[in-house]
Amino acid sequence: MQAQVLPARGSGARLGMEIATTIEATRAQCRAARRAGLRIGLVPTMGALHEGHLSLVRVAKAQSDFVAVSIFVNPLQFGPTEDLARYPRDFERDRDLLKQEGVDLIFAPTVSEMYPTPAITYVNVEGLSERLDGQSRPGHFRGVTTVVSKLFHIVEPDLAVFGQKDAAQVAIIRRMVRDLNMPVEIVVAPIVREPDGLAMSSRNAYLDPKQRKQALVLSVALRCVQESFERGERSAAKLIAAGRKLLEQEPDVRLDYFSVVDPESLDPVEHVACKSLVAVAAYVGPTRLIDNVILRSQPPT
Repeated sequence: MQAQVLPARGSGARLGMEIATTIEATRAQCRAARRAGLRIGLVPTMGALHEGHLSLVRVAKAQSDFVAVSIFVNPLQFGPTEDLARYPRDFERDRDLLKQEGVDLIFAPTVSEMYPTPAITYVNVEGLSERLDGQSRPGHFRGVTTVVSKLFHIVEPDLAVFGQKDAAQVAIIRRMVRDLNMPVEIVVAPIVREPDGLAMSSRNAYLDPKQRKQALVLSVALRCVQESFERGERSAAKLIAAGRKLLEQEPDVRLDYFSVVDPESLDPVEHVACKSLVAVAAYVGPTRLIDNVILRSQPPT
């Protein structure tokens, strides 16, 4: 794929969406955008797009001039017994959705393009990567930070947009960017929920009707915690106990963790002060789902 010369910022002209499957073609497109004076936004995804992903694209479009979306199911972030082989994939649908949103570039590499030889070099944020999901999914966040680092080097975005639903991932990527002096602004978009409160996730497609109903207990438990906090409860132990009590009402939902932590360090907190993250992960049948809520003692500044 040859690089195109993109219009200057504010010219009013707009090119159609490009699809690149190679690193070389992606770099050519993004460097042409940069030469044209355009601000580049990146939205990393694993495909199987839903409204939550599209909300990230809209945030990127609002804050940049050229939006690239990566679609890559990254094997490094899946454990040997996890759902890599059956993770939902529908590139044609994803492509059509992104075209409707006015995305400029889709980067959809193969595994061999991203990892031409077995990987022996990794990016690992020590300490943080072993907390929350990292505790129950060893190596998961090392895979995330490795692939995100590669995407940042390939696209060289001015900003990258992630979702609040993956709060632990956000904290770890922010620390990686800070520690490695990466010139990327990390933008976090709010969780998008179904009308009944279930956080949108590509893995929701795994749920049968009964499990779909059972999965609502995650958001209900978080709402219970938030309401208790708003009534004045500040003890993390008591807030966790209230959430766990609700989760226990669904015996087919198996809790992985229910934690109150500092949203940046992911360290557990005993007393909620200023800002804390309440995060939950649970198995609904064989499907692992996550959700969270931010508790603030003061309005956000």
